[in-house]
Amino acid sequence: MLYQIHQRYMEAVSPLNSWMQQMQDFCNHQWSPLNYTFAGKTIAATAEVIERCTGVYDRPEFGIEYADIGGNKIAIKEDIVISKPYCNLLHFKRNGDYDHPKVLLIAPMSGHYSTLLRGTVEHFIGDHEVYITDWINARDVPLSEGSFSFDDYVSYLIDFCEHLKGDFHIVAVCQPTVPTVVAASVMAQHKSEFQPKSMSLLGGPIDTRVSPTEVNEYAISKELEWFENNVICTVPDNFPGAGQRVYPGFIQLTGFLSMNLDNHINKHFTFFGDLVKGDGDSAENHRQFYNEYLAVMDMPAEFYLDTIRHVFIEHQLPKGEITYQGELIDSTTVTDVALLTIEGEKDDITGAGQTEAAHDILTGIPKNMKQHYTQPEVGHYGVFNGRRFRQEIGPRIKAFIQQYN
Repeated sequence: MLYQIHQRYMEAVSPLNSWMQQMQDFCNHQWSPLNYTFAGKTIAATAEVIERCTGVYDRPEFGIEYADIGGNKIAIKEDIVISKPYCNLLHFKRNGDYDHPKVLLIAPMSGHYSTLLRGTVEHFIGDHEVYITDWINARDVPLSEGSFSFDDYVSYLIDFCEHLKGDFHIVAVCQPTVPTVVAASVMAQHKSEFQPKSMSLLGGPIDTRVSPTEVNEYAISKELEWFENNVICTVPDNFPGAGQRVYPGFIQLTGFLSMNLDNHINKHFTFFGDLVKGDGDSAENHRQFYNEYLAVMDMPAEFYLDTIRHVFIEHQLPKGEITYQGELIDSTTVTDVALLTIEGEKDDITGAGQTEAAHDILTGIPKNMKQHYTQPEVGHYGVFNGRRFRQEIGPRIKAFIQQYN
């Protein structure tokens, strides 16, 4: 019912959204007298703020057309090398052959699209062969494809690793750090020949008992049945995935917004002011950020509930109790994969020490193959994107990869 109510609301505000778009066009048209007046700019700014607050945001494009390689502008082609019902393995294929390390970026399936890691991709693409897990909105996956669980997630990662044949490095961001450790353990237990050379785990909830955040507290404040009964919805008939049980993206987005509501409101007031005074660059930065932030995807219900139980309620990985396809996982069997963990000092989603806990779990990895780094003055988003990432975190990951390539 909750999904249907949301759909009805979006349909109800659609005429308002269209009207606001028309108002902007009228006020900003070069022949409109309002285009050159303070009143006209104020009306146009008001219309755009309302239009953006009532809009529907679909999956953005990566939009990465070129890579700078040796001072040359090299064309990029997005190539789907493995297609699965819930995820595509996407390769940013560069024009030409280069002797660069392969990097598998494991994007989170936690509400946003993999394009949230656009800046991460751009940072690596000039001197690495970049692949990324491009998760598919569960509402667009036909019911005939079946459900998708935590074990399925791990299976996908193992299949992607097999495709890359062991000659690669993993960079996992936030939520997938846990299934990444599980996948690495499964491959090590089975003595797989396609284990990664290194794993870089960024801002992930490896052990949420350490420095619990508001997100962690919320996850353990209710019984698992509460989540199943209150936030799991069925996809309506007007989507390809009609009948799928999902955790809707709009619920996740509401949670994201409520955590820093004052900050988001202030940003929109600032955006309004930038529009009125004609600060086009600042206004465009706001648009680009929220085009990404407000584009959310539904998660498969089984995977969402599995994650709540495994990671946040029962803490199965740090307790040594996590299983894969019924088999108990022994993380100590991972011995040949170098480990780098990175945290943000001001991360309010993944608390300090939660990612570093991987060092106490992956005890089979020699100490000289482990590194940890805490980046001062950055929050969760800054761990994998932004200026500090480009200048300080990204180069550390690259140096670590080069050391074990």
